[in-house]
Amino acid sequence: MAVQTGGVLIRILVAGAGIGGLTTALSLHAAGFTDVVVHESVKEIRPLGVGINILPHAVRELTELGLGERLAAIGVATADLTFVNRYGQAIWSEVRGVAAGYHWPQYSVHRGRLQFMLLEAVKERLGPDSVVTGSPVTGLDHDADLLVGADGIRSAVRAAMFPEEGEPLWSGQVLWRGTTISKPFMTGRSMLMAGDDVQKVVVYPIAPPDEDGNVLINWAIQRQAEETVPRGDWNREVSIDTFFHHVADWRFDWLDIPALVSNAQAVYEYPMVDRDPLPHWSTDRVTLLGDAAHPMYPTGSNGGTQSIVDARVLANALAGGRGLDFYEEQRRPMCTAIVHANRKDGPEVVMRLAHERAPEGFDDIDEVIPLAEREEIALRYKQMAGFDPATLNERASWSV
Repeated sequence: MAVQTGGVLIRILVAGAGIGGLTTALSLHAAGFTDVVVHESVKEIRPLGVGINILPHAVRELTELGLGERLAAIGVATADLTFVNRYGQAIWSEVRGVAAGYHWPQYSVHRGRLQFMLLEAVKERLGPDSVVTGSPVTGLDHDADLLVGADGIRSAVRAAMFPEEGEPLWSGQVLWRGTTISKPFMTGRSMLMAGDDVQKVVVYPIAPPDEDGNVLINWAIQRQAEETVPRGDWNREVSIDTFFHHVADWRFDWLDIPALVSNAQAVYEYPMVDRDPLPHWSTDRVTLLGDAAHPMYPTGSNGGTQSIVDARVLANALAGGRGLDFYEEQRRPMCTAIVHANRKDGPEVVMRLAHERAPEGFDDIDEVIPLAEREEIALRYKQMAGFDPATLNERASWSV
């Protein structure tokens, strides 16, 4: 692959002003590249979306970019990740972030607020003209030395590289997602996953408490679709009546899910889609990043996180003269493994196992899934995705 750089000034065009694209611009700037422009297809960037989790390996990268305090101000430092069955019985719980031995926290945050925080930083550091809106990149023809396709699961850059690929692959599952202002639950900073292989409900706060002690809570319901769901509109609003019957009796002593859903500000329907891993991400003057390179199911909270790590590794590879080959060597095998693992439920597999082995509930989870098995499942996923504490804390920085 031709693009190596190693100190040579080049012009870089980034397609897409999402989390991956903006972090790419910041990472390239921090690595010494001064001619970087982000092109975004929409005319006005708005704070769309719902909640997203940024895991410690991505928080490390944002912190090393000097954004740690800004991230802490808009997010919630996740205290624990807890899995329960549909009866509210605990399957597995683990502390998260610093309490789990990481040098960096884990944050839950509104995706739009995170995007705007990154956008503000890009304009401060690279200049007000560094992000051009209403300017879609539609193919591989460009006047830059390098084109970085960070334009999402429907990437035009990817489509130009692999024109026979077609539509995203739908699992048949659907996600209904929303946000609700409510009283805190559990620790107040808990991430909850409830259910089994038939239906899952994910709930976590995504903003600090307001003056009344209320928090903005993100929730998502996942189950097999009863009819075809459009795969082109990621912000499609639907009525609560579409799915409310699925959770009407999901009330626990410590969380009333029907009430949470009923009081939502808006509800969106998302098809559960990904794409098959690619044989390569790069050509001589083009590469892919984030969802354009490795769209994955939201299982394991790794989508946005991996795009942030992609950006940092790419900038390091270019600045060090190791180029796109090194970038792919570091990133593509791992992201391919995550795509496949997420199709098999990733760390959420404990919910399926509990249902298969004890469909009516249990008195002692250790008799259903022994502690050693649960610990092994959790650690295996962290190791595969690059964020077990020892590996993350001890590896060298991607800063140049």
